[in-house]
Amino acid sequence: MASDMVKYALIVAAGQGTRAQVSDTEAQTPKQFRLLGGKPVLQYSIEAFASAFPDIQFILVLPAVYPDFVGRFPEIFTKHPFAFAIGGETRFHSVKNGLSHVQKPDAVVFVHDAARPVLSAALIRRCYEAALMHGTAIPCVPAVESLRMVDAQGRNYPLDRHAVKYIQTPQTFRASLLLEAFHQSFDPSFTDEATVVEKAGYPVQLVEGEPANIKLTYPQDFAIAEILLRNRSASAASK
Repeated sequence: MASDMVKYALIVAAGQGTRAQVSDTEAQTPKQFRLLGGKPVLQYSIEAFASAFPDIQFILVLPAVYPDFVGRFPEIFTKHPFAFAIGGETRFHSVKNGLSHVQKPDAVVFVHDAARPVLSAALIRRCYEAALMHGTAIPCVPAVESLRMVDAQGRNYPLDRHAVKYIQTPQTFRASLLLEAFHQSFDPSFTDEATVVEKAGYPVQLVEGEPANIKLTYPQDFAIAEILLRNRSASAASK
C-alpha cells in the first residue's frame, strides 16, 4: 500500500544564514539553530513531518562547524530514526551527501529547507500524494507582486507575473528518480532539486504550496514566522 511506503525527510540545515543576522551573537548561530518561539527553527520542520507521517525517517544535513546540535537538543531525536550528513560546497552537494543515507529506492524523499519552519502537515501530505502519482511534487505559490527582469547590460523588462510561480519546499520525489538524477555531475544551473531532476530528463509536477511557508531570509522574517506559528497554535486550540 502507498501509505506503507518508506518515507525520508531530508532536511537541509547546512547554510550559514548571514542575511538573517542582526547581532554579533546571532552571527555565531546559523539561523536554522536560532530559537523561534522558544524552540530551534529546525525543530519545527521535524515536528511537521512527524505529524504528517509518524513512520517517517529523518536525514539531517548539518554544517561541519556546528555538529553539536544533537547534543544540545537531545529530546528532538528520541522518537524517530535519524541519520546525519555534512553539508557540501553547494546545495547540490549537500543534498547528494544526504541522499547517501537513502537505502531504499522504492521510497519517497522529501527535500526541505530547514529555514522554512511554518510548513504544515497538510502540505507535506499533499506533496506525498502527488509524488506517488507523478514521481515529483514541487510546491509553489503564485507571484503577487510586479516583476521585472534585468539583463546583463542592466536593461530591465516587465514579466507577466501570472506566468511566474514562487517555488517552495518540501520538493518531493520517488527515491529511485531522485537518486538517478543526482548521479549527474554538478552544474551551476542547479538551483534546487527540481532543476537537477529536469536536467536528468524528467518533468516536474507543480502542486499548490502555502503562502505561510516562508523562508527565513532577513531578520524581520523571524517576527513574521513567530506570528504565523502563534496564529496556527491558536487556531488549533480553538477547534
